Amino acid sequence: MPKKRSGGGLTTTQQAAKFLGVAALSGVVLAGIALPAAGALGLAAKGTVDGFDEIPANLKTPPLSQRTTILDNQGGQIATVYSRDRTVVPLTKISPYMQKAIIAIEDARFYEHGAVDLKGILRAMNRNVQAGGTAQGASTLTQQYVKNVFVEEAGDDPTKVAQATQQTLGRKVQELKYAIQVEEELGKKKILENYLNITFFGQQAYGVEAASQRYFSKSAKDLKLEEAAMLAGIVQSPSRYDPVNDKEEATKRRNTVIQRMADVKDISQEEADKAKATPIKLKVKRPKNGCITAVSGSGFFCDYVRQVVTSDPAFGKTAKDRAKLWATGGLTIKTTLNPRSQAASNEAATSRVNETDKVAASVVQVQPGTGQILAMAQSRPYGLDASKHQTVLNLSVDHKMGGSYAGFQVGSTFKPITAAAALEKGISPAQSFTTPHEISLPGESFRTCDNQPADDKPWEVGNELETEKGMFDMTSALGKSINTYFAKLEQKTGLCETLAMAKKVGYNRGDNKPLWQVANTTLGGQESTPLAMASVYATFANRGTYCSPIAVLSVTKPDGKQIDVPKSTCDRAMSEHTADTINQMLKGVVADGTGQSAGLSDRDNAGKTGTTDERINAWFVGYTPNLSTAVWVGSDGARQIPMSNITIGGQYYEDVCGGCLPGPIWKTAMTGSLDASETPAFNPVDVPRAKVKEDKDKKEKKKPGEGEGDDKPGDDSPFPGISISPDLIGGNDGNGNGRGQNDGGTNGP
Repeated sequence: MPKKRSGGGLTTTQQAAKFLGVAALSGVVLAGIALPAAGALGLAAKGTVDGFDEIPANLKTPPLSQRTTILDNQGGQIATVYSRDRTVVPLTKISPYMQKAIIAIEDARFYEHGAVDLKGILRAMNRNVQAGGTAQGASTLTQQYVKNVFVEEAGDDPTKVAQATQQTLGRKVQELKYAIQVEEELGKKKILENYLNITFFGQQAYGVEAASQRYFSKSAKDLKLEEAAMLAGIVQSPSRYDPVNDKEEATKRRNTVIQRMADVKDISQEEADKAKATPIKLKVKRPKNGCITAVSGSGFFCDYVRQVVTSDPAFGKTAKDRAKLWATGGLTIKTTLNPRSQAASNEAATSRVNETDKVAASVVQVQPGTGQILAMAQSRPYGLDASKHQTVLNLSVDHKMGGSYAGFQVGSTFKPITAAAALEKGISPAQSFTTPHEISLPGESFRTCDNQPADDKPWEVGNELETEKGMFDMTSALGKSINTYFAKLEQKTGLCETLAMAKKVGYNRGDNKPLWQVANTTLGGQESTPLAMASVYATFANRGTYCSPIAVLSVTKPDGKQIDVPKSTCDRAMSEHTADTINQMLKGVVADGTGQSAGLSDRDNAGKTGTTDERINAWFVGYTPNLSTAVWVGSDGARQIPMSNITIGGQYYEDVCGGCLPGPIWKTAMTGSLDASETPAFNPVDVPRAKVKEDKDKKEKKKPGEGEGDDKPGDDSPFPGISISPDLIGGNDGNGNGRGQNDGGTNGP
């Protein structure tokens, strides 16, 4: 039995025999002679070579994994993502010094031999026998390229990588035949180009362009002699010759390459001496990979784009195909993100809620008429380090797109949907209901879409403030967010009709399940998301046409071809007159209702507040004719935190309300996003109001602020018939004092 060396491995005699076998085999390959199952070289061992002619004739060259670049709608870079940082460039965009350096040090006879360099094999064999070990390799540049293709194809699979790099005679035989095929089909120039684009240069850089950017912050076409030589020297051992961690070792290796270039007459000795005397001057550009590096707090939007690409069949038939496209496709993705809107929304989200707070904030902006998502921001930073309060949970979107399990109850921000359903059914905005502070409605009076009772128990409904009682019409009920009014309005409109309108305007549950057919839907008892709510209100702004939200405008492959990306679909959800009426009524909310603190003074704007039971969630969703923004503040962890007697963003709140925290956040986001020169107006429409009829004697007996109908028909009060004290006009006291009593639903303004 042959002896092994003391450190393991083959003896010198065995190595010589192996090299001799490969050399002889190379001759056989070149001669096109098939090896028998058992030959003189003993190559028939199972798992080594099963017959030379059975090796596939064509080398499958996988597309090189490249970085994907994500752009905003102005062409600015948001982030880059990659499994291997690589930018493929043609040979014409690679410095001639780089081309000469890699050939000189790796395969000086590259242009003289074929796929296999027999002279090199024999020379290496002789050197290694003399050295008593492996002192010199014999693979040509073409063979090295073939091996790199195998490694590239293996991806991040450790088993496949091990197979691709195993040093067996069978693998060598494979590489030899593939190398012959590559030489015949590609030619020397193309092989060199492919090699320089596929090779690993350390520091996470694959290919010479990425390497040049990493070490010198310049393009590969601009590399100087000494810079090119340094990169060429790294290839043999990226860790050993890493100039960032060991500049001295890297310098020695670089000088070896430079001298080799002089020896093969690529440069003069004088040029070589000058280059060797030049110190290595790095200008390192640290790798920025993934959505965690996204600008202006857009990591969550970046992740949403990832979810789109990896889930939509437009980007691949299978989940595996789509994931690979995202990680390795070298795509240029132009998105809908507007840099100005994103910066404003990020500032707004972090201005009043700190990343260290017990609760979090989310801000989403959508463009009416296009469905384009212009901004997506959160108070907590995007990332995986919980100790730094980072999270990858996207609070703006539904569960399947990376959001929370169910979303968040939307509170009174749902009420305009009920109002729209009522108007579409022919119910007048002047429809009035007289109610006390609390009412009880029969559960069976709310019918599901298959005409079954929604519940067999009464529904107990209460208003936010005990003073909120009397007669309200649709305008005043929206302005003061009267729960009892909307419970009765849903009862009159129909639960099924209300749910149908919700679907039309894009109101979806955050857990991606069908809407529940429950009565408290009108009070926002069902969970949804900030993105869905921004899209709902964009429908009002767009005069009744709903457009599904989109994040991607175009996707371009490395070869310049376009992928047909998903488009927004726009469908009429209600008549223009209905939408115009909703817009006029919601203008009152920000003018002198619960959202007064959020109102914009320089343009038409409308919106609605929402606060859920125990102050778990607080909302403000509002819009102008050209921008819709949803703001949510609440718990983003497993435990639901009531927002009473709580400090948020350094400010103490006795009770958080929709108008006192989400409202100002909304105002900041809108103000920063909108152009002062563009102030489109809502379409004007007359909104009928309820007329209060009281005899003179009865009216004189009433005290101000008591009973029904304190406001005269045609007077200046925006809320005729509301029996509340004058100091409460325009919303509650800013702290949202009152009680929540909505049977698992939501009730606050």
